[in-house]
Amino acid sequence: MLTASSFCMEKALVIGASGGIGGAITNRLRHQSVHVTPLTRSQDGFDLTNPEIVDRTLAGIAGPFDLILVAAGALEINGAAPEKTIRSLSAQAMMDQFALNAVGPALVLAHAARLLPRDRRAVFAVLSARVGSIGDNRLGGWVSYRASKAAVNQIVRTTAIELARTHKHAICVALHPGTVKTAFTQKYVGRHPAVVPDEAARNLLSVMAALDPADTGGFFDWAGKPVPW
Repeated sequence: MLTASSFCMEKALVIGASGGIGGAITNRLRHQSVHVTPLTRSQDGFDLTNPEIVDRTLAGIAGPFDLILVAAGALEINGAAPEKTIRSLSAQAMMDQFALNAVGPALVLAHAARLLPRDRRAVFAVLSARVGSIGDNRLGGWVSYRASKAAVNQIVRTTAIELARTHKHAICVALHPGTVKTAFTQKYVGRHPAVVPDEAARNLLSVMAALDPADTGGFFDWAGKPVPW
């Protein structure tokens, strides 16, 4: 199985490094002697929903990075659970989902051209979710969360097209990590098969290691299989 060492990585930027998946990926990278710059809201005050903080923080970071991962996100914000029906929709809850899960990654992607190298392979990955797939949606519900993830998929795809014009070796993708046993999902795992964060980290690093520039703009799951838009 491919590992993070297959990247020939020296530097990585992990946003959401205090979360279950972000923390596990950070630990695996550091174990392989990759220099990781972690950014978290709880420890660094890095609030993805605040454009001024995002711009100021990223402007003060020196790249280039071989890997940039946006692992921050939320299923519940301010106690608002995923809707079972469109009739339960709250405008504020929906805007909160978009601010964190779509606009936040977009603000980071706006810095991608400066933070990624132009002369070698590099990966910019955003954790998305299969429920953000429009083509794979057969159950309905979870309107705000689904829509925010569908939005971030489009943002990644669009950025990948632009980035490819100046960074020929860059790979910009959305990734579905599978169902992972974290505080993020503990109320919703139920009977669904789930993995621990370290296994999810290993899977995602293997997927990223196997990607090439032709895959940029894609949406892939934890096994490296394309997910329908």
